[in-house]
Amino acid sequence: MKTVVKIGGRAQSSPALASVLAAAWSAAPGAMCVVHGGGEEISEMQRKLGRSPGFSGGRRVTSEEDIAVVRMVLSGLVNKRLVSLLAGAGIPAVGISGEDGGFIEAQPLGIEEFGHVGMPGRVNSAVVATLLGAGYLPVISPLAKNADGPGALNVNGDDAAAAIAVATGAAELLLIADVDGVFGAEGIVLGNLDVETARGLIASGTASNGMAAKLEAAHAALAGGVPSVRIASLAGVLDGALGTTMTLAPSLAA
Repeated sequence: MKTVVKIGGRAQSSPALASVLAAAWSAAPGAMCVVHGGGEEISEMQRKLGRSPGFSGGRRVTSEEDIAVVRMVLSGLVNKRLVSLLAGAGIPAVGISGEDGGFIEAQPLGIEEFGHVGMPGRVNSAVVATLLGAGYLPVISPLAKNADGPGALNVNGDDAAAAIAVATGAAELLLIADVDGVFGAEGIVLGNLDVETARGLIASGTASNGMAAKLEAAHAALAGGVPSVRIASLAGVLDGALGTTMTLAPSLAA
């Protein structure tokens, strides 16, 4: 596995999405998998059903009733729409969720604060390896089997992508956002960012909500042995110089 690419909900609306992923796949067939989010569409569906979306630390609070909504939107609507889009661009995409084949197991993050939300633990990398070996691009919805009991848990897409990158021995985790990278206190995109500085950005509120969750997922991936983690816009899929490269320690070249 070369690259795990996580596509955020807003980035999915880019008209360039299919062509960018098709170019990346063509350049290295069999060496990429895609993990997707879809938070805004989940929130929209919750409102249509008379529910109020809630968040804590950039992660969606998910009640037992909300799991059905999350599954419907992420594993149904969003996942199959992406698969159709990629198939139209000539990519042999196959959509799965973390529930399929026991692919992802997660531990509850904290029922009182988050509800039915999990942090990924065991990842069955054979599921992705089998699809890639057969020539298919896995497109993954970030739900997971509850390791502590029956039912599913909602997993933040960045956390799921980090866990998959670690389990599959990926060379790079690429977290695609609707911004060009991580902004520093001066309001400019940082080319390189170490974990200690990232913690400072979170503590100061410079990086908050979804970006804070991305930084935490990036740290988990690096700590798990993934050599390279970048946070970038969609253009960063094809240009490795774009975005913010995360490191465990300050770069000596900085």
